[in-house]
Amino acid sequence: MEEPTPLTVPEIARLLRSSTTAIDAEVQAASPDVVGWHPAPGEWCVKEVLGHLIEADRRGFAGRIQVLLDGENPELVGWDQEEVATGRRDCERDARELLREFLGQRERGLRVLDGLAPADLARSGRHPRVGELSVGDVVSEWVHHDRNHLKQILSNVQAYVWPQMGAAQGFSGE
Repeated sequence: MEEPTPLTVPEIARLLRSSTTAIDAEVQAASPDVVGWHPAPGEWCVKEVLGHLIEADRRGFAGRIQVLLDGENPELVGWDQEEVATGRRDCERDARELLREFLGQRERGLRVLDGLAPADLARSGRHPRVGELSVGDVVSEWVHHDRNHLKQILSNVQAYVWPQMGAAQGFSGE
């Protein structure tokens, strides 16, 4: 199997805009009950997923890219995602407010991405957990991360409707 060709910055930006559109559409279509529902104890509701995406863009993607661009081989910092999620209390917030916050943060992140030159992808620093991390690594992870959490949002909605399917549950798995 061949190694895939690295994505260009414009391709990454298109993919992030695509996942942003999908997240926006799914959250807008869902009722307050759906976006506030937890599929199991300890699992995030859709509103908490949105809060995580906001913080990930701010701290882990656009924010980290800016640190890498501003410094020469900077020491990067990690963040406790569970602690931040608990502190944000997103499950108690209005989903439309969270969605506006996400879309605003994402737009700021996309401006950072749109400003990257191809040579910027090689800029790197040291992360305490994973070691050397380049801008190219971060932007590729951003695409992967978005899709992971889009799947999580979709799975939450699927799990919400599952008990309501009755005998139609027998069609699943076909």
